Amino acid sequence: MAGDTKQRTAQLIPELRGFREVQRLAYECAEAVAAELRPGVTEREAARMQREWLRERGVRDWFHLPFAWFGDRTAFVNFRIPLQFFPTNRKLEPGMPFILDMAPVFKGYAADVGYSGSLGLNPVQDRLMSDLHAHRVLILEQVRERRPLREIYENVERLMTRQGYTNRHRAYPFGVIAHKIDRVKERRWSPTAFGFGTQSLKGLAGDALHGHRDGWSPLWSPYRFSDHPPQPGLWAVEPHLGFRGTGAKFEEILVVTDSRDPGESAFWLDDDLPHVRRWAEEEAA
Repeated sequence: MAGDTKQRTAQLIPELRGFREVQRLAYECAEAVAAELRPGVTEREAARMQREWLRERGVRDWFHLPFAWFGDRTAFVNFRIPLQFFPTNRKLEPGMPFILDMAPVFKGYAADVGYSGSLGLNPVQDRLMSDLHAHRVLILEQVRERRPLREIYENVERLMTRQGYTNRHRAYPFGVIAHKIDRVKERRWSPTAFGFGTQSLKGLAGDALHGHRDGWSPLWSPYRFSDHPPQPGLWAVEPHLGFRGTGAKFEEILVVTDSRDPGESAFWLDDDLPHVRRWAEEEAA
């Protein structure tokens, strides 16, 4: 019944179809590029493969340009400054985990996705991916309960600790587990700054100014400025687990509304995504 409610809501709100389309496009890109990865491919080459795949399909703007992380960089080992997030000449090796992360803007709609995989078998990352399922469930439940974002963040971190993992989204700027995304005004030429689309940065800055006046933040972090209930809108959520030099995450859009109906107050935009299909297969096995 909850799935039916989400489908009806998405059909009733045309904008959600636009966000769903670009999110699916990004995950299609991730799967296509992952299938082409071979030993010796560098992070920079994998990031370029994502850019080219998306540009061939009409993407001209970005919330941020594509990233690729290989090996222990999937767990952000020894990351200290923002420049370390950018793709490097690290080469992919057999059995090595990888994460592809991209945030395209298409027809004025933005998405931000994270795709975890490995070149061949990697039992550690497989376990991380399986255990991420509980985080997707927990986040949705507690957003529907309208708990403060800071409290939900702390509960996600506690779950990671119980599972035996470390919280790697702590390494992101401001330690964010999520950020708001919105429509982006389409332009013929869309410049980037420090890897981020300038139009998207303007939108995020506008949300930050508006939110500051009204007591909320577009960044979902462990800090006091996120100590407020979920703000209606679209949130790109990315819990990121780490274990001994291996990392895994998913990233997808969570829709938050002001509805009093639990099923419509918050829901994941799309349940037909690679990691969700993976968990359904595991449950069916």
